[in-house]
Amino acid sequence: MEDREVVATLALSLVPGIGPQRLRLIVATFGSAQAALEASQAKLRTLDGIGRAAATAITEARPEDGARVLTQLAALGATVLVSGQPEFPAQLDEIPDPPPVLYCWGDTALLAEPAVAFVGSRDHTAYGAEAARILATAVAARAVVVSGMARGIDAIAHTAALDGGGRSIGVLGNGFGVIYPAANRALYDRMVQCGLLVTEHPPGERPHAGSFPRRNRLISGLSRAVVVVEADVKSGALVTANEGLDQGRPVLAVPGPITSRTSAGCNKLIQQGAKPALCAADILEELGLATGMRELGLALSTPAPRVPPIDLTGLQLTLWSRLTTEPQHVDALVASAHTKPADVLGALTELELRGLVRQGPGMVFGLT
Repeated sequence: MEDREVVATLALSLVPGIGPQRLRLIVATFGSAQAALEASQAKLRTLDGIGRAAATAITEARPEDGARVLTQLAALGATVLVSGQPEFPAQLDEIPDPPPVLYCWGDTALLAEPAVAFVGSRDHTAYGAEAARILATAVAARAVVVSGMARGIDAIAHTAALDGGGRSIGVLGNGFGVIYPAANRALYDRMVQCGLLVTEHPPGERPHAGSFPRRNRLISGLSRAVVVVEADVKSGALVTANEGLDQGRPVLAVPGPITSRTSAGCNKLIQQGAKPALCAADILEELGLATGMRELGLALSTPAPRVPPIDLTGLQLTLWSRLTTEPQHVDALVASAHTKPADVLGALTELELRGLVRQGPGMVFGLT
């Protein structure tokens, strides 16, 4: 696809009120985005859903608008894929309400590899965090881990994949240049360097209430299976599971205690026919990649040893090592580190921002 067509497609996508469905309709009707930009209001208004206001907005769009976005992407080192290009992920063209434009920042080659979506609660338990870490680490050895870059299970799955030497794709509900949530800034940087960030939103666009539910269809659409790690009955993770079912993706759920609110959604999915995810092999066999996995003993009941990220500072590694056995009060950590309380608190804050440590009531810290 010529750059002029990409520029014209971006210009159309920036028109307020022109969502993915309308954009695809407009381009299909006129044969190209360039032709649509040159169409008259009268011709535009013959299309379903295009009224006077929308037709006026389209005629006022200019190629310069799309060119400006390309300049912003180039400054970041990012790019954009447009439906119809050979590099555009074919699996997204096949889902309901497919995105006509996909902004990418990182290694776009990951879009062609087999992938598994990991989703779950932001307000997770220690059990959910450990399950996400074990499963994502093992799955990342053979497939790309996809999630939504939210705090909680999403961030844990991304981090586990990268820490284990695997690759990960993060699907954003905002444009590049906006860090949401702010606590994931370090994870954003790691994903750009070692994985891939993708979004439908142009650079600089902030998230809004509707952007995250719509993001979910891309998380499942980019994946060949969806795993719900921990979620209550009203969790947004179940929205992704439903999107996956609509797209024909197998859905798996990690079972949890019947007394746990954050496992209620997963247990309900299993009751309704979802496959229980008890080990990585349960997930990878849905992709035809499970050969030899069961022999590795990766069941949740026999977790692999915790391995610290290789880029921790000396103090961070000391604190991380102390927390591998059990959560500890900050005073105990200060005593064991033999350094200033301010230095310990600073190191703990950095670990918490990376999603490696979680602070509980009473200044008690534990690994996530």
